[in-house]
Formats: sequence, C-alpha cells, structure tokens
Amino acid sequence: MRKLLLALIACAAAALPAAAQQKITLSIATGPTGGVYYPMGGGMANVLTKYVPGLNATAESTAGSIANLEFILTKKAEVALSMADASWDAYKGQERFKGRPVPVRGLMVLYPNRFHIVTLEGLGINKVADLKGRRVSTGPPRSGTEVKANRVLEAAGLNPDKDITRERLTVQESGNALKDRKIDAYFWSGGIPTAAVTDLAASPGIKIKFIEHAELAEVLNKKYGPLYVRDIIPAKSYPGQDKDAHVTTIWNILVTGADTSDEVAYNIVKTMFEKKEDMVRVHKESQNFDLKYQTNAAIVIPFHPGAVKYYREKGLKVK
Repeated sequence: MRKLLLALIACAAAALPAAAQQKITLSIATGPTGGVYYPMGGGMANVLTKYVPGLNATAESTAGSIANLEFILTKKAEVALSMADASWDAYKGQERFKGRPVPVRGLMVLYPNRFHIVTLEGLGINKVADLKGRRVSTGPPRSGTEVKANRVLEAAGLNPDKDITRERLTVQESGNALKDRKIDAYFWSGGIPTAAVTDLAASPGIKIKFIEHAELAEVLNKKYGPLYVRDIIPAKSYPGQDKDAHVTTIWNILVTGADTSDEVAYNIVKTMFEKKEDMVRVHKESQNFDLKYQTNAAIVIPFHPGAVKYYREKGLKVK
C-alpha cells in the first residue's frame, strides 16, 4: 500500500508544470518612488506571485528605463519596465548603450508615457526655447526621462549641456525644488496622473503650467525613427489644470532578457491580461493593457517567443 501511495505521488509530481515544481524568483526593475513605474511594478510583482504557481516576484525601485535595461544586461533583474525608445537603443547597442547591446525582448505594450515639462505660472516660460538660461531638472542619471529631455531640448534648438543649468533630480525631488523655486522647470516622462506631479499641483500657492511641445514630434521622429506621437495631458488630470496640454508621447513596454524561459514569459503575459482588473486597482494606466496595442510597431524590439505564443493564441499576427 505504501509503495502504491509513493508511486501515485511521484506520478502526480511528474504531471505538474515545471513552474509549479520549482520555485522561481523574479526581480522586476521599476522606477523612482514618485512615478508610475514603481507602483505598477509592485502591483505586477504581487499579482504574479499570487496567481502563478511556483513564482515569487519582487519589485525594485530604480532610476528608470536606462538603469532597468542595464539590470537586464547584468542580470540584476529578469523583467523591467522601459520606454520604447530606450529599449530600442539598448537592443541596437547605440546611444547610452553604444558597444554593449542588450539581449532584450518585449513582453507587452503597457501604456502611453506622456512627456511632462512642468513649470509654474508667472515664470515667463511658454515654450521649450524659453528654457534657455534657466535652471532645469532633466531627470535622474540613467533614466528614460533624461534621454528624452535631451532629445526634446535639441529638437527645440537648445544644447542641453550649455543652454540650461542642468539638475538631475527624480520627479519627487524636482517637484520639491520647483516648489521652493530652486529650479524653473523640470522634465518628466510618465503616466497620468503621476503622484509626484499631483502632490506639487495640490500644494498651497502653487499653479503648475505644462510647456507644450507636440509640434516637436515630427522633428524627433525624423532623427530617431517613428517612436513619438502627438498627444495631450487632458484637462483636470492634475489639480488646477484647466486645459489640455499638447505634448509628445512614447509607449511604455514590459521587457525581459532573451534567455528567460518561454514558459515564464508566457505566464507573465497571460497573467497580466487575465488579471488586468487587479492591476487597474493599482494604477488606472493599467486600463491600457489591451491586445490591440500589442504590435511590433509600438514595441519596436522583437517579442519574446513566450509572448508570441500567447498573442498568437489570441489571434494576433506578431513575430
């Protein structure tokens, strides 16, 4: 009887999926605590740990996209949130990744990243060119925000290293510095609402102003490829914002390394779509988790084979 019982247990164990038989630890690289990547990545870690048998995921706060892709390269993280342009540079081994291409693969297109250029009413800053001679935060080092800030400044005819007094602050630090008048403006690339921008806009005696720059999308795309689109930060997205702000947008994507197993990649993507409502409760930008956005045009880098398997099951033609 005992031999029969042991044999049944062995058969049952053999029938289990590999992920259920061994514990898999997964680190998700996110972003600074005042942005959207951090709570969204934390939500992902919780949802994956809860619903994928044998998987234990954790979220790590980072400087943002560039740091996250470096973590994929050095295997400090298995999954990361990133802007599409930073991922393209990493995949091609160019710009900040010159000479060290990252074997990065796409899992899913997440949500649009609106580019905020924040200043205050009354400072006389109405367009990007007006930042000349000003003290400006372009985002922390190794962030996607800094990459795009440099590109937008150059598109407007400014030299990021000579025409502004540069600070490299997180979005939370930037908001505090602007409130204290230690800087005149700051750049931030993120979802809406971004908690740190909301905190600044809700501060007594503060009226924020977005520097519009949608017209620069064509200039950016001519130099860097079709990555950027004209978009808006809708009125009322932040306290005191009484009109739409016309800005540029790039999509955020979820990425992993080429050596991630097909099964793990498949389970991550499947779970994010099947448990979308859990993620919406974490941050409303998760409403954009939609199959219609899962195209190579939006993600620009190759999809991981595990992700391709899921999308093809859903009838999508991806490669």
